[in-house]
Amino acid sequence: MSDSATLAAELLKGHRASIDRLDSILVYTLAERFAHTQAVGRLKAEHDLPPSDPAREARQIERLEWLSKDADLDPEFAKTFLAFIIREVIKHHEQHQS
Repeated sequence: MSDSATLAAELLKGHRASIDRLDSILVYTLAERFAHTQAVGRLKAEHDLPPSDPAREARQIERLEWLSKDADLDPEFAKTFLAFIIREVIKHHEQHQS
């Protein structure tokens, strides 16, 4: 293997290790987030509150758009990602309501 191929392999290994670490952080962060949204869902069910809060969702999407721009992440991707999470949370909240 050439010196440049060896260097590229080492760089690739380092990037992949970072990606693996970040994937772990994402999974544990999502798990923690869903633990909190589950608690919110139980509170909403106990107090007969609606499973969704469109005003808060709009604020969160706006906030995420700002954060994504600040982090140099595609805002459309960030909004799509948050919309998916919100749909999952609402689905869980609706399950608590039944």
